[in-house]
Amino acid sequence: MHDTLLDVAQKLADAARAAILPHFRTTDLAAENKLEGGYDPVTIADRAAEEAMRAILADLRPDDAILGEEFGATQGTSGLTWVLDPIDGTRGFVSGTPTWGVLIAVGGPDGPEIGIIDQPYIGERFIGTPEAAWLHGPQGRAPLKTRSPRPLSQATVFTTFPEVGTPADAAAFVDVAGRARLTRYGMDCYAYALVAAGQADLVIEAGLNAYDIQAPIAVIEAAGGIVTDWQGNPAHNGGRALAAANPEIHAEALAILARHP
Repeated sequence: MHDTLLDVAQKLADAARAAILPHFRTTDLAAENKLEGGYDPVTIADRAAEEAMRAILADLRPDDAILGEEFGATQGTSGLTWVLDPIDGTRGFVSGTPTWGVLIAVGGPDGPEIGIIDQPYIGERFIGTPEAAWLHGPQGRAPLKTRSPRPLSQATVFTTFPEVGTPADAAAFVDVAGRARLTRYGMDCYAYALVAAGQADLVIEAGLNAYDIQAPIAVIEAAGGIVTDWQGNPAHNGGRALAAANPEIHAEALAILARHP
């Protein structure tokens, strides 16, 4: 079952790559703004990639449900849902940075079973299944394993936006990040990939949707990490998320975040 689902997920990732790359770093790329009073861009590449993935699912997995960022929810009868973010980090995409990615997850109501974080321009594909986690990249295939425990004072922490979310969310993040050795911003889904690859310890974010977090959950947990909300509960439906390399650093960060309801 998992092998079949993974094969389909890889086909989706391949199709998304083909749809997106012709538009990346082009000088005439247009972006529409989806957010009144802010900036949340969407491009032809976002929509083309999701359309390409949905076409494959319609052919290979017609009974499965789909939840996608650009085209919403499609009901299914199998009990499985494909959760798709065709470009996570469109702000980075339109800025020319290679930290955006394609997020693909599939699972049931309790969360993802298989996840892919794909960075088409670099050519890196981070994969998580119940059996293993690995990276396909320019240097071939390598297993993914999260970092071993270390205190927060020696940790590297990521988030995408300095403001994180609400002022309360930002205060909670600063409470954790102010105790860490290194804080980095603006990495979008690539930050989660780096936790899975053993290069960082924590990602702390808020205001997420299910399609932002399900693929990272599958990849990080398969690599030995843990992902919850800020109270230690499941995070697969979005909201606030704490992704950690191991239970020890997770517990240390969670104890701080839990003081900020």
